Amino acid sequence: MKLTHSKAVVLMVVVTLMWSIAGVVTRHLESARSFEVTFWRSFFTVVSLLVILPAFQGRKALVDSIRQGGAAFWASSVCWSIMFTAFMVALTLTTVANVLVTMAIGPFLTALLARIFIGHKIPLRTWCAIAMAGVGITWMYAGQMDLGSQLAGTLVALMVPLAAASNWTVVQHNRAHGKRIDLVPSVLVGAVISSLVTLPLAFPFAATPHDVGLLAILGLFQLAIPCVLSMLCAAVLKAPEVSLLGLLEVIFGILLAWLGAGEVPGTSVLTGGALVIAALVVNELIGWRQRA
Repeated sequence: MKLTHSKAVVLMVVVTLMWSIAGVVTRHLESARSFEVTFWRSFFTVVSLLVILPAFQGRKALVDSIRQGGAAFWASSVCWSIMFTAFMVALTLTTVANVLVTMAIGPFLTALLARIFIGHKIPLRTWCAIAMAGVGITWMYAGQMDLGSQLAGTLVALMVPLAAASNWTVVQHNRAHGKRIDLVPSVLVGAVISSLVTLPLAFPFAATPHDVGLLAILGLFQLAIPCVLSMLCAAVLKAPEVSLLGLLEVIFGILLAWLGAGEVPGTSVLTGGALVIAALVVNELIGWRQRA
């Protein structure tokens, strides 16, 4: 699929909208909880990708990518599995807004890990942005100190940007040494790992047919399809553009949970989240202008 820049932007907006439906859909589950929610979504992601990827890449190319992936490929797959698992578990423990705002600090964690493990230099503007985002996250966490489950859910959600930053660092380290990791098959393997790990923890199953149907929708339309489309967009768009457009998931997700499930975000989440998003927007826009 050949994408122009404008089409990639529009497609990335659609991708963030698809990603953002997880919170509101989860709020309409009848009886499925915690690890069972994660298992069914990951399971249906595997089923969907087993149909989509061979059509996209060819069965042989897909199998070869997995066989020849090496240690970095499997490390990336484990990171994907952590992201898939922690995200859904966090949604069952805390609000959609808490989860999405916590995930928004991913670019800053990525910058820090890249500095530590790869030696990438962090410009002063990014250090300032990291400090500003840190204040926002601290403010958000402080507002939840008296809400045990809310804080626990937010801490679980923190595993998502940590795993994402680790994933990016592994990929960039290998590319710097002339090795390329095909991220799309690693998404499939990550979903397989997530399914296998959460299956024993999901018993006894409590999901109704209604729940299974909703989680099948998430597996296909919230994870499998947008993950593949985001890789196509990333091949056309620059990193700052992807980061900025990715913030739409936070906005869409909070609005959908608010309008579709009556989940009103708390004041500390709104103010802390505003600081995090403002820090990322300012940092990326300044960096974009400097490169231009």
